[in-house]
Amino acid sequence: MAMIKRLLKEYEYELKAASGLSKHSVAAYLNDARDYVAYLTETKGLQDVKDISTHDVQNYFMTLRKKHYATATFSRKRSAIKRFHQFLVDERLVDENIMMDLPKQRRKKALPTVLSMAECEALLSVYDRLDSPLKYRNQAMLELLYGSGLRISELVELTLGQVYVQRGLIRVLGKGQKERLLPLGQEAQKALRDYLAQGRMLLLKTPTDAVFLNRFGGRISRVGFFKIIKELALEAGLTKNVSPHTLRHSFASHLLERGVDLRYVQELLGHRDVSTTEIYTHINNQQIQQVFDAYHPLKGRDTDE
Repeated sequence: MAMIKRLLKEYEYELKAASGLSKHSVAAYLNDARDYVAYLTETKGLQDVKDISTHDVQNYFMTLRKKHYATATFSRKRSAIKRFHQFLVDERLVDENIMMDLPKQRRKKALPTVLSMAECEALLSVYDRLDSPLKYRNQAMLELLYGSGLRISELVELTLGQVYVQRGLIRVLGKGQKERLLPLGQEAQKALRDYLAQGRMLLLKTPTDAVFLNRFGGRISRVGFFKIIKELALEAGLTKNVSPHTLRHSFASHLLERGVDLRYVQELLGHRDVSTTEIYTHINNQQIQQVFDAYHPLKGRDTDE
């Protein structure tokens, strides 16, 4: 008899050993599995993994839908549960992955929010003066997000050994610890140099190789900078919902607008598959259609003439 709760620790080891999963993905998948197991044991009263049925899984998904999770969050939870059941199969605790008997989820991909070049300029110019270490830090982080298309996790986890300011390069560890070398634009290079010289040293309290520090001298968190960018977007007068990822999306979209090859943008973003990068071509096509509809000379013409 395989007790469900006791398997969580083994499942954690399996997730950490799996290639291609970031520590954030491991944490998310593990939390999703814990919630699922709590439902099975506490709500359904199950103890043995062999007693879990497709009906139990479907009922759990119904409880998730009632919580109105975002589509991406729901999809991740579904993937986590599917992975948990595959773990049970791999460990020979059950004969089959019961998730395979469920109908596949149809997911409509929403286009990400992208700022116009003017909106990016407004955000990057929000500071009249750089007169504090925190402003130097924020400016450098904004310039790197938009100038190099970093993920927020890649940005906050940067170490001094990954930064080559004089050469205008940074070495990034992306998903699955895949390494890529990214160029720094002139503005990003200057902002990073200014922060390292006039911001970081004033924030530093104890020795650390983290590039971006909070006011207490520790590594700034993703949540911490998420709040900062929200405040800066308001100061810039932006009405769109702006997050760190918005600047990454804008970086990719603006490169494609200027004719940069899709494969090169794929490399810069660190996408494994070019199909992931292709979403930005859809954004640009949508923008072109909006301009066409708004300004075409035949707009509003009576078609009966």
